Amino acid sequence: MKAITVDSVVRTTRSPRATQIVEIARELLEREGPGSLTMRALAERLGIRAPSIYKHFRNKEAVELALIESALIEVGEVMYAALAEPERITSLLAAYRAYGLEHPNLYRLSTTGALDRRSLPKGLEEWSGAPFFIAAKEPHLAQALWSFAHGMVMLELDQRYPPGSELDKTWREGIKAFSAAVHQEVPAHE
Repeated sequence: MKAITVDSVVRTTRSPRATQIVEIARELLEREGPGSLTMRALAERLGIRAPSIYKHFRNKEAVELALIESALIEVGEVMYAALAEPERITSLLAAYRAYGLEHPNLYRLSTTGALDRRSLPKGLEEWSGAPFFIAAKEPHLAQALWSFAHGMVMLELDQRYPPGSELDKTWREGIKAFSAAVHQEVPAHE
């Protein structure tokens, strides 16, 4: 995988009003959930009429895509920072978990459902997910690592673990398993 730096990721340039719309949309999403994210609610919060938003975003999906872009940049930044720590798997998973739990509705929006990859800035999704590949050193192990992290975060957010579950221990067991896999000799691809 070609290394992509944060500086090489193209970010969408927005007008001050479009930036404000995204900020308010994020507040609505995080405070009141995805059902609250409507063009009418955004306009109300902004003190404008709903049709005015369409000057900046063609529809609600475009606003959501702007939120997803923000989430991918943010989670990418925290995961790249985690890679600077000596225990990469431990710090990477801790950073990923913390981000998901601190931003539950934004996390869900950015990691569930279909993703319009063509509308994202070129290279953003690859850059955002690269820390899993850097830490795991093998593509399939990296995907398994992300799948573990994502599944754990979603189950934790949805409170699907039985009462009394010791989730920190569950995370530690996953970290141990993935750390051991990373430190094993990786056979050459056939």
